[in-house]
Amino acid sequence: MADVDKTADVVVVGAGCSGLRAARDLAAAGLDVVVLEARDRVGGRVFTEVTEGGAVIDQGGQWIGPTQGHLQALADEFDVDTFPTYVAGANVEVRDGQRFEFTGLVPTSDPGAAADTVAALLELDLLAQEVSPTSPWTHPDAAALDARTLADWTMEAVDSPGARNLVSTAVLAVFGCEPVELSLLYALAYAHSGGSLSSLIRTTGGAQERRFAGGAQQLAIRLAEPLGDRVVLDAPVVAIADDSDSVIVTARRARPDGSRTDWTVRCARVVVAMPPAVQSRIAFDPPLPGARDQLAQHAPMGSVTKVHAVYDRPFWREDGLSGQLVADRGALRAVFDDSPEDGAHGVLLGFIAGHADRALEAVGPDGRRAVALDELARAFGPRAASPVEFVEQRWSAEPFTRGGPVACFGPGLLTSAGPALRAPVGRVHWAGTETAEAWTGYIDGALSSGTRAACEVIAAEGRGRP
Repeated sequence: MADVDKTADVVVVGAGCSGLRAARDLAAAGLDVVVLEARDRVGGRVFTEVTEGGAVIDQGGQWIGPTQGHLQALADEFDVDTFPTYVAGANVEVRDGQRFEFTGLVPTSDPGAAADTVAALLELDLLAQEVSPTSPWTHPDAAALDARTLADWTMEAVDSPGARNLVSTAVLAVFGCEPVELSLLYALAYAHSGGSLSSLIRTTGGAQERRFAGGAQQLAIRLAEPLGDRVVLDAPVVAIADDSDSVIVTARRARPDGSRTDWTVRCARVVVAMPPAVQSRIAFDPPLPGARDQLAQHAPMGSVTKVHAVYDRPFWREDGLSGQLVADRGALRAVFDDSPEDGAHGVLLGFIAGHADRALEAVGPDGRRAVALDELARAFGPRAASPVEFVEQRWSAEPFTRGGPVACFGPGLLTSAGPALRAPVGRVHWAGTETAEAWTGYIDGALSSGTRAACEVIAAEGRGRP
């Protein structure tokens, strides 16, 4: 056996919500756990910052909605309060360069497009109910559904170009990618995992219903606290070697002089709690089975930049507006009111996603700021062009995530490699919101996936307290 720096029962790779949940469950079962995290913080895709002016900004996952029981239980345990996302007043639609106001889920300036959009959402919701969120490849028509993109279905099933644009806007907000990049089978399974596509895009009664007072990352921080120094930060894992009797995990830790050195942990089992695309950067010995490796290679992250414009007050409310925007083109296709519960200052949150995010990479932060503020001003008036602060989180450039909010499965992937998504490989187990059996892509799904992986380890080891 090679010399190692530390031994443990289990190593968890990744200190996002899924990895921390797995680690806490394993520790509660009496197993010795080490968590290795590449970043200098915990939380992964859940990341809260306080701006220089004192605004609390959730740069990553931030909402909680009905039926997200794992996340609600954690908030209750830690006495973290939630409050409703602001929705009072009219929403804004920008279509063909013109501004309109509407109420409800779907813009109504073009009645034909509105009717087609409602019909399209209903048909997608009905189709989604026929697809298992845990094993979509078992659907009788799985191969045909997986061979098509969501864009293919939209072009065939939705007559109105305006409705197709609205469906595209919804997909960009939910997945961070274009409909042409998504397998129809994957989109249906994903929607079913959260109830329906309508639920995923809805605020009241949907996935964006409430927010956490003080930000969402505090839940990850509280999960990590009892683990103490068993959570090792700034330690990206570069290799996992499974010799059938034990596993050696190699991380690259920083030295005081800024250089890095290999640091190894021998353990009985490993839980890898990372997006598939990032897992592919780890050298596995023996190499992963072909299906598991292909899954990682063909499941890129969505492309998204999250932007926040901070104002001295939520002025749009004075104009009878909710702060929500739906646009048929441009950089900001979806915008929400992200102000604090007391309205002490105003915040508009927007997503630059898919093709627009990639196209705006070259213009840099100042260029993206100019584009975003121009579009906000078109929707909410000239005051929106002059925030007191503007911050962005470019997830596509984040080295240990490389996109967001979730992995995007293209045509053919689920039917060819989907069963490898959760299946352990030797002593290596998989967690992360992409592996969730409900609320895939959300914080709640991350938590449940961590618990599932921990249960697998406990059962496989035949020790610990289940």
